[in-house]
Amino acid sequence: MSIATVSDSSNLAVDHSKYLKFLRFEIAEEYYGLDILKIMEINGMMDITAVPQTPKFMKGLINLRGKVIPVIDLRLKFGLPEEAYTERTSIIVIEFKTISGPTQMGIVVDRVSEVITINEADIDPPPEFGTRLKSEYIKGMAKTKTAVIIILDIDLILTDQELTFGPKSPEEDDEETQ
Repeated sequence: MSIATVSDSSNLAVDHSKYLKFLRFEIAEEYYGLDILKIMEINGMMDITAVPQTPKFMKGLINLRGKVIPVIDLRLKFGLPEEAYTERTSIIVIEFKTISGPTQMGIVVDRVSEVITINEADIDPPPEFGTRLKSEYIKGMAKTKTAVIIILDIDLILTDQELTFGPKSPEEDDEETQ
């Protein structure tokens, strides 16, 4: 039986970097990324049934193979101007955490680009300023050769209160009129 010494392991190069996969998509000509493990599927636009008395960003419900899934427009959730949907507009069906457990939701984005692999070392913490989003929505800023990608924390974008269909509170009415 032989015992390996530290010098014997010089040929064993260990890569300690961690690579993560994200779905890259666009909203208002900016790149965003979502952890690929949160994504259930990607669809083109489909008929959305509006639900009365919901926030403007809550577009309504879709029937996806017999399952009713709520849909939000991330452009509107982020306070960006509404734009007409095109043939590139997509609904990304994601799964995220709520206090009642995992929930599926469709999110409308301007365009889905690709699945990318990013070294964890290339992801910086969220900035203190300079983005259109609340910084608590952002997990980090990924640097690639061609762009900076805002990595979103989908579990924090929606609150459980926002996901409850029904009459809006007076505060929500005031927010929409401003």
